[in-house]
Amino acid sequence: MSVQSVQRALTILTLFSHRRPVLGISELSRLMDLPKGTVHGITRTLVDQGFLSQDEQSRKYRLGLKIHELGIVLSGTLELNQKAAGPCHQLSRRTGLLSRIGIWDGGSVVITLNTHPNPMPVLPHQVGPRIHAYCSAIGKAILAFLDEKTIKEYLDRTRMTAFTPHTVTVKKKLLEDLKATRSRGYAIDRQEAVQGMGCMGAPIFNHQGGVAGALSLSGPVNQVLGDQTEELAGEVLSTAAEVSRLFGYFPAIMETGAS
Repeated sequence: MSVQSVQRALTILTLFSHRRPVLGISELSRLMDLPKGTVHGITRTLVDQGFLSQDEQSRKYRLGLKIHELGIVLSGTLELNQKAAGPCHQLSRRTGLLSRIGIWDGGSVVITLNTHPNPMPVLPHQVGPRIHAYCSAIGKAILAFLDEKTIKEYLDRTRMTAFTPHTVTVKKKLLEDLKATRSRGYAIDRQEAVQGMGCMGAPIFNHQGGVAGALSLSGPVNQVLGDQTEELAGEVLSTAAEVSRLFGYFPAIMETGAS
């Protein structure tokens, strides 16, 4: 298989999503702007290797189980997940809320781990695995601690779409929010991504003081941002600090060494 064929095969895989889980040859051909014969040959190879599966009746395609297998391998071997899984599970059990881990990737946040306090998810919404940074606590927790150049580049290329009446869509207001996040150490999502859902998130730092990712707590807005807000914020901050220490981040020692 040539480099061009590999690129086309990977592009086909990225066309599938929650909103578009099933695609036929005609749709793929249109989206790829390629002849149907070319697309058919690539999809046939992807089916043979398990990366796509084909419905016998409709003849349309969906992602194959090989994708799921690789996702499990990645999730289980990702250093951030390995270090954060235990503390996040404990955080969920203590608070009764959904805890998540996410990493910065290409201008958005990829959720790599979800921990639930109960066997069944506490939220009915399908959020992720890739979410916007400007309207999520986990995203703003990362964004606030990136360098100014990266933040500016992000704002320049990001169209801030409103998902709820509470979504911040003005860049100046987002910058003010990020400044407040840096000051208190954690970010807040006030129903900005999903109506009725409140979140708070804090950054996780690596041994060099860079942002390795972030963790968050999510739940009904009146529970997360109600009377227990200060207590929950403390839980988020202490858990993020615990995971950061597992990465070798000790701010007091780093500050002493720098002085």
